[in-house]
Amino acid sequence: MAKKRLVIIGGGIAGMGVAHAVFDKAKDLVDVTVITKDPFYMTGPSRPLLLTNEQSYDRMIRGYEEAAAKGINFVFGNVVRIDPAERVVEVAEAPTRTPVTRKVTYDYLVVAPGVVFDGSSIEGYRENWYRNATVYEPGRVDVLKQRIWTATKGTVIVYAPPQPYRCAPAPAETAMAIYTVLKHRGVRENFRIIHVDANDKPQPPVIADVIKERYEKAGIELITSRQIVEVGPDYVVLNDGEKLEYTILAMLEPNRAPKFIEEAGLGEKWFEVRSPQDTRSPKYDDVYGAGDAAKLPFPKNQEIAYESALFTANKLLEDLGAGAEPYSVQYTFVGWAYLGNLEGKLETESVQFGLNFTTKPPKPSKDPVPKKDYTKQKDRWEQSYLNRLYHPK
Repeated sequence: MAKKRLVIIGGGIAGMGVAHAVFDKAKDLVDVTVITKDPFYMTGPSRPLLLTNEQSYDRMIRGYEEAAAKGINFVFGNVVRIDPAERVVEVAEAPTRTPVTRKVTYDYLVVAPGVVFDGSSIEGYRENWYRNATVYEPGRVDVLKQRIWTATKGTVIVYAPPQPYRCAPAPAETAMAIYTVLKHRGVRENFRIIHVDANDKPQPPVIADVIKERYEKAGIELITSRQIVEVGPDYVVLNDGEKLEYTILAMLEPNRAPKFIEEAGLGEKWFEVRSPQDTRSPKYDDVYGAGDAAKLPFPKNQEIAYESALFTANKLLEDLGAGAEPYSVQYTFVGWAYLGNLEGKLETESVQFGLNFTTKPPKPSKDPVPKKDYTKQKDRWEQSYLNRLYHPK
């Protein structure tokens, strides 16, 4: 019997989570192909620590060679179009820097491409995009690092857009990392640091009180329930008309799924799923969504992405008739948020929090006291994912 063709769009935590989970229990029944933009993966949770020199790129980047040696196939390029009716994914493949459009056919498709940072709704963004830098993308975090380590005075503006967006605590983590660097350099008193948040409180809500207390001690100004609607060469305008000047801008743009999802009729802003446990498209039994691009009623973070991958894998194994024991999985997690160091030491303290989505309402938990050991725990957690899905270092 011919093997079924499983194609996965996205080589991140969700995509590789599905790839390994299905391959490990059904490799005789399925050919697994992962389509991803780059021939490497760079982890996200610890990127704020690049600002404080507590993290390094060599510990964050992994290749796909070991997964390929295992038997998982890879196509490197950008998805141009999905045709669910014909079961085809069009990819602009770039194996030799000369893009070639390639059609990849499938029996089952998993859409897990992550998010797009889209500032197109903000006036002036297209002209002034380069003035902005965030911790969310490798090149941009490097730019932000250079700016905060060389500037001597001015105003720093950090921005969080309306939820949902990837990694809820990252804007607050960014603000505290910037504070720590400026304090460490002895120039903190020369700067005004402002966190503008489109939500009614810093995210995630379970630790909003801890973040606010930390901000008060650090002298960071917090503006909530207001959005940035315009970006100029040295200023931003909020939706109530207030104008704030900046020297350094760390603005997270609104998040959305890639346009090819909407164009394929798989969802308007996010990939529509039948339920958090059944991640199939409501329109197509053979198309699944997973990770940050999926419309799930949970925060967009690494743990939820991986759990959605396991739910997806369980349904695929059932459809494949693998006869395998399903993976044990539920939507619940323990996470950590970096909250800098008030003394300016390059030794970040973190707060631990959790959310259990198996209860209604979800049950939150936290230790409100930031600790250095929690930063180490987050590092071990992140490295465990990299080792499991890519290769150990």
